Amino acid sequence: MGVLFAVLAGLCWGVGEVCARSVLHGGKVGPFMAVAIRSSVALPLIWLAFAAAHRVAPAASGKGLGHLDTREWLLLILGSGVVAGAAAMICFYISLSLGEVSKMKPIAFTVAPAAAVLLGAWFLGESLTARKLVAVGLVITGVLLLATAGPGSARGTETKHPGGTGMRGTVG
Repeated sequence: MGVLFAVLAGLCWGVGEVCARSVLHGGKVGPFMAVAIRSSVALPLIWLAFAAAHRVAPAASGKGLGHLDTREWLLLILGSGVVAGAAAMICFYISLSLGEVSKMKPIAFTVAPAAAVLLGAWFLGESLTARKLVAVGLVITGVLLLATAGPGSARGTETKHPGGTGMRGTVG
């Protein structure tokens, strides 16, 4: 089930980032406005999902906030909220405003799992096997091939929109 939800998350992010990039490259809003809109829409839906899950499967919502110690509060607020929630989204939306989603998304979403594998081993004691290291290396190699310059990757080259119309884009 975990893999299914990971795949669904990836599909949702893929659709969302293509939509965001389309708007960002139109020049009417910047990355900060796009992140603010994304977060404003997402937050109430997340709270509704939490409330529904709490009614259906109370164990899935945890013991409650009163059971968190100071370290856990700091990890959730600073690590998950500030670093992953705000800083990462802002940086990612800036990258989308400057480049193609077909390059920015794979770069961001390759660094994230590579960092998670290494940090999980160092700080959480998760296994760091040769297989994991080779897999991370292969993924990073694939993204390097995708992101490095090739034919048609010069700044401002025309890219084809799925509808068949040419869109001018800044490649980063």
